[in-house]
Amino acid sequence: MARVVVTGGAGFLGSHLAEALLDRGDEVIVLDNLVTGSQSNVEHLFGRPGFTFAHHDVSNYIWVPGPVDAVMHLASPASPKDYLEKPIQTLKVGSLGTHNTLGLARAKGAKYFLASTSEVYGDPQVHPQPESYWGHVNPIGPRGVYDEAKRFAEAMTMAYHRYHGLDVRIVRIFNVYGPRMRPEDGRVVSNFVVQALLGKPLTVYGDGSQSRSFCYVDDEIRGFLALLDAGITGPVNIGNPGEFTVRELADLVLELTGSASEIVYEPLPVDDPTQRQPDLTLARSALGWEPVVSLREGLARTIPYFRAALGL
Repeated sequence: MARVVVTGGAGFLGSHLAEALLDRGDEVIVLDNLVTGSQSNVEHLFGRPGFTFAHHDVSNYIWVPGPVDAVMHLASPASPKDYLEKPIQTLKVGSLGTHNTLGLARAKGAKYFLASTSEVYGDPQVHPQPESYWGHVNPIGPRGVYDEAKRFAEAMTMAYHRYHGLDVRIVRIFNVYGPRMRPEDGRVVSNFVVQALLGKPLTVYGDGSQSRSFCYVDDEIRGFLALLDAGITGPVNIGNPGEFTVRELADLVLELTGSASEIVYEPLPVDDPTQRQPDLTLARSALGWEPVVSLREGLARTIPYFRAALGL
């Protein structure tokens, strides 16, 4: 049994991680300022032994009483809609929040786990993207607040590893979807499913030929735990290598929801990546991990959640 601090633990990914840690017998302390997370995501955990929730912004000093075995830093706005609306908070949680959580891990002699992102690759010129690729990022573009916050977080994490000998893990997350996504979070899966269920037009940006790789949340969390328990620092890509165009995703959502919604096209946002696909060579060899849930199956599991969230 380990005692694990999860920042951003009331968010989409964080709440699933907190649940998985409890399920395997760990004690979990969730820190979340509820800017993009929701207490409703973890309410079902409140009565479970070993679960603690604290309303706290990790961009400020962190104090956790007692021993800590691992600090898992997931706190950050993560969808373009959120980080474009909250650019300074995004930069602060990636910089100050990472510094504070690293300091907590060092003070407690704990393992440190950083949730980074495939956004560090920017609009990639290498495809698929291996961890050795340095990326193609516009640091002053509107998306740069998230990309550079995570790139800085990785640099800070590795500095603590090299200078202080801190035991660290870095995961690079590719598009994840599943239950507990906010219907209004602006990500493509939630946008399409909500629009389809409400009978509204599905909004495709650009011509829909840009590709993404979508990983179901259960697979992603299994990858997190494999990395946390492994002896590899990383970074390690955790995502699904199945590559789909945005238009293919829209068509599949329409099929699975039975919606008659039309598809409309809008201009492509600035610096929107044209391709995104993880090279999983390292995850497979070092962690023995790969995803098992197909996009069709994952969407079939996710759509009922959105129906309920929308009261349909």
